[in-house]
Amino acid sequence: MNSATAFNRSEGDLGNIVALEHVNLAIPDQALATIFYAMGMGFTRDPYLMPGITNMWMNLGRNQFHLPTGKPMVLRGNIMIVTPSRLALLERLASVQDLLKGTAFSFEEHADHVMVTCPWGNRLKCYEPAPEFGPISLGMPCIEMLVDHGSAKPIAHFYREIMHAKAVTGKDQAGVYARVSVGPSQTLMYREADSTDKRPYDNHHLQIYIADFSGPYHRLKAHNLVSLEDSVHQYRFKDVIDLESGKVLHHIEHEIRSLMHPLYARPLINRNAERNIQNFVPGQEAYIWTLS
Repeated sequence: MNSATAFNRSEGDLGNIVALEHVNLAIPDQALATIFYAMGMGFTRDPYLMPGITNMWMNLGRNQFHLPTGKPMVLRGNIMIVTPSRLALLERLASVQDLLKGTAFSFEEHADHVMVTCPWGNRLKCYEPAPEFGPISLGMPCIEMLVDHGSAKPIAHFYREIMHAKAVTGKDQAGVYARVSVGPSQTLMYREADSTDKRPYDNHHLQIYIADFSGPYHRLKAHNLVSLEDSVHQYRFKDVIDLESGKVLHHIEHEIRSLMHPLYARPLINRNAERNIQNFVPGQEAYIWTLS
Protein backbone atom coordinates (compact mmCIF):
# COMPACT_ATOMS: atom_id res chain seq x y z
CA MET A 1 0.00 0.00 0.00
CA ASN A 2 1.23 3.49 -0.81
CA SER A 3 2.41 5.11 2.42
CA ALA A 4 0.52 8.27 1.51
CA THR A 5 -2.80 6.42 1.89
CA ALA A 6 -1.86 4.03 4.70
CA PHE A 7 -2.46 6.47 7.53
CA ASN A 8 -5.08 8.99 8.58
CA ARG A 9 -2.79 11.95 9.15
CA SER A 10 -5.55 13.98 10.82
CA GLU A 11 -5.25 11.67 13.83
CA GLY A 12 -1.99 13.45 14.60
CA ASP A 13 -3.57 16.91 14.62
CA LEU A 14 -3.50 18.39 18.11
CA GLY A 15 -4.46 22.03 17.68
CA ASN A 16 -2.86 25.01 19.37
CA ILE A 17 -3.36 23.77 22.96
CA VAL A 18 -0.60 21.25 23.64
CA ALA A 19 -1.05 20.33 27.32
CA LEU A 20 -3.40 20.59 30.28
CA GLU A 21 -1.11 20.70 33.30
CA HIS A 22 -2.97 21.57 36.49
CA VAL A 23 -6.20 22.44 38.22
CA ASN A 24 -5.99 24.98 41.05
CA LEU A 25 -8.39 24.59 44.00
CA ALA A 26 -7.90 26.47 47.26
CA ILE A 27 -8.37 24.36 50.40
CA PRO A 28 -8.58 25.50 54.05
CA ASP A 29 -6.65 22.63 55.68
CA GLN A 30 -3.35 21.29 54.35
CA ALA A 31 -3.41 18.28 56.71
CA LEU A 32 -6.84 17.14 55.46
CA ALA A 33 -5.68 17.70 51.89
CA THR A 34 -2.67 15.46 52.54
CA ILE A 35 -4.93 12.74 53.92
CA PHE A 36 -7.22 12.90 50.91
CA TYR A 37 -4.88 13.52 47.97
CA ALA A 38 -1.80 11.59 49.17
CA MET A 39 -3.11 8.86 51.46
CA GLY A 40 -6.50 8.36 49.84
CA MET A 41 -6.02 9.11 46.16
CA GLY A 42 -2.40 7.96 46.09
CA PHE A 43 -0.94 11.10 44.48
CA THR A 44 2.55 12.45 45.17
CA ARG A 45 3.46 15.78 46.71
CA ASP A 46 5.94 17.64 44.53
CA PRO A 47 9.20 17.56 46.50
CA TYR A 48 10.76 20.59 44.86
CA LEU A 49 8.16 23.37 44.69
CA MET A 50 5.68 24.59 47.30
CA PRO A 51 7.03 22.43 50.16
CA GLY A 52 5.55 24.58 52.96
CA ILE A 53 2.16 24.84 54.61
CA THR A 54 0.66 27.60 52.46
CA ASN A 55 0.35 25.54 49.26
CA MET A 56 0.94 22.03 47.99
CA TRP A 57 1.34 20.71 44.49
CA MET A 58 0.15 17.12 44.10
CA ASN A 59 1.53 15.17 41.13
CA LEU A 60 -0.48 12.58 39.21
CA GLY A 61 1.37 11.46 36.13
CA ARG A 62 2.20 14.57 34.12
CA ASN A 63 -0.60 16.56 35.80
CA GLN A 64 -1.00 18.35 39.12
CA PHE A 65 -3.50 19.66 41.61
CA HIS A 66 -2.43 23.03 43.03
CA LEU A 67 -3.89 23.44 46.52
CA PRO A 68 -3.19 26.83 48.10
CA THR A 69 -4.50 27.51 51.58
CA GLY A 70 -7.66 29.59 51.48
CA LYS A 71 -11.43 29.56 51.28
CA PRO A 72 -12.36 26.24 49.62
CA MET A 73 -12.97 26.27 45.88
CA VAL A 74 -15.22 23.76 44.13
CA LEU A 75 -14.95 23.13 40.41
CA ARG A 76 -18.38 23.18 38.79
CA GLY A 77 -18.17 19.76 37.19
CA ASN A 78 -16.17 16.55 37.36
CA ILE A 79 -12.41 16.08 37.21
CA MET A 80 -11.73 12.80 35.43
CA ILE A 81 -8.83 10.79 36.84
CA VAL A 82 -7.06 7.71 35.51
CA THR A 83 -5.70 5.59 38.34
CA PRO A 84 -3.68 2.36 37.92
CA SER A 85 -5.91 0.11 40.04
CA ARG A 86 -9.55 0.46 41.04
CA LEU A 87 -9.11 -2.06 43.88
CA ALA A 88 -6.07 -0.28 45.32
CA LEU A 89 -7.92 3.06 45.12
CA LEU A 90 -10.93 1.66 46.98
CA GLU A 91 -8.68 0.21 49.69
CA ARG A 92 -6.89 3.53 50.18
CA LEU A 93 -10.16 5.48 50.29
CA ALA A 94 -11.63 3.09 52.86
CA SER A 95 -8.50 3.50 54.98
CA VAL A 96 -8.97 7.28 55.33
CA GLN A 97 -12.71 7.33 56.03
CA ASP A 98 -12.35 7.83 59.77
CA LEU A 99 -9.72 10.54 59.30
CA LEU A 100 -12.10 12.48 57.03
CA LYS A 101 -15.26 12.19 59.13
CA GLY A 102 -17.24 15.39 59.33
CA THR A 103 -16.20 16.53 55.85
CA ALA A 104 -17.87 16.15 52.45
CA PHE A 105 -15.65 13.14 51.66
CA SER A 106 -17.38 10.14 50.09
CA PHE A 107 -16.88 7.56 47.39
CA GLU A 108 -19.28 5.44 45.40
CA GLU A 109 -18.64 2.55 43.02
CA HIS A 110 -20.18 2.55 39.54
CA ALA A 111 -19.89 0.02 36.73
CA ASP A 112 -16.98 1.73 34.97
CA HIS A 113 -15.73 4.29 37.50
CA VAL A 114 -15.51 5.33 41.14
CA MET A 115 -16.99 8.73 42.00
CA VAL A 116 -14.97 10.34 44.78
CA THR A 117 -15.89 13.57 46.55
CA CYS A 118 -13.06 15.45 48.26
CA PRO A 119 -13.48 16.89 51.79
CA TRP A 120 -14.71 20.19 50.30
CA GLY A 121 -17.01 18.90 47.57
CA ASN A 122 -14.87 18.51 44.44
CA ARG A 123 -15.86 15.46 42.41
CA LEU A 124 -13.19 13.16 41.00
CA LYS A 125 -14.48 10.62 38.48
CA CYS A 126 -11.89 7.84 38.63
CA TYR A 127 -11.29 5.25 35.90
CA GLU A 128 -8.80 2.48 35.36
CA PRO A 129 -6.55 2.76 32.27
CA ALA A 130 -8.48 2.21 29.01
CA PRO A 131 -7.91 2.74 25.27
CA GLU A 132 -9.85 6.02 25.27
CA PHE A 133 -7.25 7.48 27.65
CA GLY A 134 -4.35 6.61 25.35
CA PRO A 135 -1.14 5.60 27.13
CA ILE A 136 -2.09 7.31 30.42
CA SER A 137 -2.20 5.00 33.44
CA LEU A 138 -2.13 7.85 35.96
CA GLY A 139 -3.29 11.34 35.16
CA MET A 140 -6.03 13.86 34.46
CA PRO A 141 -7.44 13.20 30.97
CA CYS A 142 -10.54 15.39 31.13
CA ILE A 143 -12.35 18.15 32.96
CA GLU A 144 -16.09 17.79 32.47
CA MET A 145 -18.36 20.81 33.01
CA LEU A 146 -22.14 21.14 32.74
CA VAL A 147 -23.54 24.02 30.68
CA ASP A 148 -26.96 25.21 29.55
CA HIS A 149 -28.69 23.73 26.53
CA GLY A 150 -27.59 25.37 23.30
CA SER A 151 -24.12 26.17 24.63
CA ALA A 152 -22.05 23.36 23.11
CA LYS A 153 -21.89 24.70 19.55
CA PRO A 154 -20.86 28.28 20.45
CA ILE A 155 -18.35 26.98 23.01
CA ALA A 156 -16.65 24.82 20.38
CA HIS A 157 -16.71 27.82 18.03
CA PHE A 158 -15.07 29.98 20.73
CA TYR A 159 -12.16 27.58 21.19
CA ARG A 160 -11.64 27.14 17.47
CA GLU A 161 -11.73 30.85 16.68
CA ILE A 162 -10.02 32.32 19.75
CA MET A 163 -7.61 29.57 20.84
CA HIS A 164 -7.21 27.83 17.46
CA ALA A 165 -7.87 24.62 19.36
CA LYS A 166 -9.25 21.39 17.95
CA ALA A 167 -12.88 21.47 19.13
CA VAL A 168 -15.89 19.42 18.04
CA THR A 169 -19.49 18.93 19.06
CA GLY A 170 -21.31 15.62 19.34
CA LYS A 171 -24.01 13.66 21.08
CA ASP A 172 -23.87 10.50 23.16
CA GLN A 173 -26.15 8.72 25.63
CA ALA A 174 -25.70 11.56 28.13
CA GLY A 175 -26.56 14.27 25.64
CA VAL A 176 -24.94 17.03 23.57
CA TYR A 177 -21.38 18.10 24.28
CA ALA A 178 -18.47 20.20 23.08
CA ARG A 179 -15.08 18.48 23.31
CA VAL A 180 -11.89 20.55 23.19
CA SER A 181 -8.49 18.95 22.72
CA VAL A 182 -6.03 20.30 25.32
CA GLY A 183 -3.14 17.89 24.81
CA PRO A 184 -2.48 14.28 23.84
CA SER A 185 -5.35 12.21 25.27
CA GLN A 186 -6.60 15.29 27.19
CA THR A 187 -9.85 17.20 26.71
CA LEU A 188 -12.16 19.79 28.16
CA MET A 189 -15.74 18.55 27.96
CA TYR A 190 -18.67 20.96 28.10
CA ARG A 191 -21.84 18.92 28.44
CA GLU A 192 -25.32 20.38 28.02
CA ALA A 193 -27.59 19.47 30.92
CA ASP A 194 -31.03 20.27 32.33
CA SER A 195 -29.52 21.07 35.72
CA THR A 196 -26.21 22.94 35.94
CA ASP A 197 -24.18 24.10 38.92
CA LYS A 198 -25.50 27.58 39.71
CA ARG A 199 -23.11 28.32 42.59
CA PRO A 200 -21.26 31.63 42.17
CA TYR A 201 -17.94 31.17 40.40
CA ASP A 202 -15.18 31.07 43.07
CA ASN A 203 -12.09 31.65 40.87
CA HIS A 204 -10.82 28.09 40.62
CA HIS A 205 -8.74 27.66 37.49
CA LEU A 206 -7.11 25.29 35.05
CA GLN A 207 -3.77 25.78 33.32
CA ILE A 208 -2.82 25.00 29.72
CA TYR A 209 0.20 25.45 27.46
CA ILE A 210 -0.24 26.76 23.93
CA ALA A 211 2.08 26.85 20.92
CA ASP A 212 0.89 30.13 19.37
CA PHE A 213 1.01 32.32 22.46
CA SER A 214 0.40 35.77 21.00
CA GLY A 215 -2.44 34.98 18.57
CA PRO A 216 -5.04 34.01 21.20
CA TYR A 217 -3.87 36.89 23.39
CA HIS A 218 -4.68 39.48 20.73
CA ARG A 219 -8.01 37.82 19.90
CA LEU A 220 -8.97 37.73 23.59
CA LYS A 221 -7.96 41.38 23.97
CA ALA A 222 -10.16 42.31 21.04
CA HIS A 223 -13.13 40.90 22.99
CA ASN A 224 -11.93 42.46 26.28
CA LEU A 225 -11.50 38.99 27.80
CA VAL A 226 -7.92 39.04 29.16
CA SER A 227 -8.41 39.08 32.94
CA LEU A 228 -4.81 39.11 34.19
CA GLU A 229 -1.35 39.81 32.78
CA ASP A 230 0.86 37.52 34.91
CA SER A 231 4.25 37.63 33.21
CA VAL A 232 5.98 37.64 29.85
CA HIS A 233 5.08 33.93 29.50
CA GLN A 234 1.59 33.91 31.05
CA TYR A 235 -1.84 35.57 30.93
CA ARG A 236 -5.38 34.56 31.89
CA PHE A 237 -9.03 34.75 30.86
CA LYS A 238 -12.17 33.72 32.75
CA ASP A 239 -15.13 33.90 30.39
CA VAL A 240 -16.03 31.50 27.59
CA ILE A 241 -18.47 33.46 25.45
CA ASP A 242 -20.75 33.21 22.45
CA LEU A 243 -18.76 35.17 19.88
CA GLU A 244 -21.93 36.15 18.04
CA SER A 245 -23.93 37.56 20.96
CA GLY A 246 -21.25 38.20 23.58
CA LYS A 247 -23.18 36.12 26.13
CA VAL A 248 -21.04 34.43 28.78
CA LEU A 249 -21.55 30.68 28.49
CA HIS A 250 -19.27 29.52 31.32
CA HIS A 251 -16.83 30.96 33.86
CA ILE A 252 -13.59 29.01 34.21
CA GLU A 253 -10.29 30.82 34.50
CA HIS A 254 -7.68 29.62 32.00
CA GLU A 255 -4.09 30.20 33.02
CA ILE A 256 -2.34 30.39 29.64
CA ARG A 257 1.39 29.65 29.40
CA SER A 258 3.74 29.75 26.47
CA LEU A 259 6.10 26.89 25.64
CA MET A 260 8.92 29.19 26.80
CA HIS A 261 7.56 29.17 30.36
CA PRO A 262 10.28 27.71 32.62
CA LEU A 263 7.88 25.08 34.01
CA TYR A 264 6.89 23.69 30.60
CA ALA A 265 7.47 19.91 30.38
CA ARG A 266 9.12 19.82 33.81
CA PRO A 267 9.48 16.15 34.82
CA LEU A 268 7.16 15.28 37.71
CA ILE A 269 8.02 12.70 40.34
CA ASN A 270 5.37 10.05 40.98
CA ARG A 271 5.56 7.43 43.70
CA ASN A 272 4.24 3.91 43.49
CA ALA A 273 1.29 4.30 45.86
CA GLU A 274 0.96 0.53 46.28
CA ARG A 275 4.37 0.28 47.92
CA ASN A 276 4.55 0.69 51.69
CA ILE A 277 6.86 -0.37 54.51
CA GLN A 278 5.27 -3.83 54.64
CA ASN A 279 5.65 -4.71 50.93
CA PHE A 280 8.64 -2.54 50.04
CA VAL A 281 10.77 -3.73 47.10
CA PRO A 282 14.01 -1.84 46.38
CA GLY A 283 13.85 0.00 43.07
CA GLN A 284 10.04 0.01 42.90
CA GLU A 285 9.38 3.25 44.77
CA ALA A 286 8.72 5.28 41.63
CA TYR A 287 5.74 4.95 39.30
CA ILE A 288 5.96 5.26 35.52
CA TRP A 289 2.65 6.74 34.43
CA THR A 290 2.65 5.68 30.77
CA LEU A 291 1.64 2.24 29.55
CA SER A 292 3.87 0.27 27.22
